[in-house]
Amino acid sequence: MIPSMRSLTAEEYVEAFKSFLDHSTEHQCMDEFNKEQMPSIMAGITRLCHSMSHKTERASRLLGDSLAGADLKMIRILQAVHPGVFIDNEIVEPNPQHVAAYKELVKQAPDLQNVSFIWHQLTSLEYEQQVKEKGTHKKFDFIHMIQMLYRVEDIPNTIKFFHSCLDHHGKLLIIILSDSSGWASLWKKHRDCLPATDSGHYITSSGITEVLQRLGVEHRVYEFPSGWDITECFVEGDAVGGRMMDFLTGTKNFLGTAPPALRRRLQEALCQPECSSTRDGRVIFSNNLSMIVVES
Repeated sequence: MIPSMRSLTAEEYVEAFKSFLDHSTEHQCMDEFNKEQMPSIMAGITRLCHSMSHKTERASRLLGDSLAGADLKMIRILQAVHPGVFIDNEIVEPNPQHVAAYKELVKQAPDLQNVSFIWHQLTSLEYEQQVKEKGTHKKFDFIHMIQMLYRVEDIPNTIKFFHSCLDHHGKLLIIILSDSSGWASLWKKHRDCLPATDSGHYITSSGITEVLQRLGVEHRVYEFPSGWDITECFVEGDAVGGRMMDFLTGTKNFLGTAPPALRRRLQEALCQPECSSTRDGRVIFSNNLSMIVVES
């Protein structure tokens, strides 16, 4: 008997996500953005001119999710642009494994001087409710939301809340899939190929900029190319390909539990030129990203 389809658990998602990262240029894409744009963005936070001797000044406050590697790189850029500044970094992340991985990275990073860390093992909505209930509405100089709005119930109100958490001259960074990505085409043209167990929001950069325009806030969009080698998704019985399909669909053992017709339709959709290209015999899915910088 074929087992029924079900969504990934938190632990299973972490495993599938790792497979995605191992075979995509997502982190390299973010590194390119950090190199080309982040120094000037951080320099624009003009209040951050404190030196270590100014201990009566409150520290710079950062708030973000727990994409640990990217987060720590941003902290290092901030330290390079504003030497000696004290940094209070708060992280909102519901997945305990992501929180644990972040804490481990911090332990292995002795160069992070004058940085404090506070972890909130909460969803963004739970964090918002906690802030409002306790009346502890902190202001932050820099907030980032990296690839996390897909799982938010009310995207406009979530953006509005975190934008309200910005201090004067603060910046909100939203990293989301680009309209030029294969995901955008897949969700728009082939949504019926995706299983009902995928409860994520089908949103790309244009959906976010529409929200920002309605809020009337100034923002700028940076586009960066990224690819994901999904060749193994088409190799029968390949374990790596199986985990990739699990990540793509949000389903545990999609290739082993989905009806054959659904598997074929999704694999055919993935091969369409608006989703993927072929390079040296490899199938590269477009994972292009939009980096949206929002002013306070």
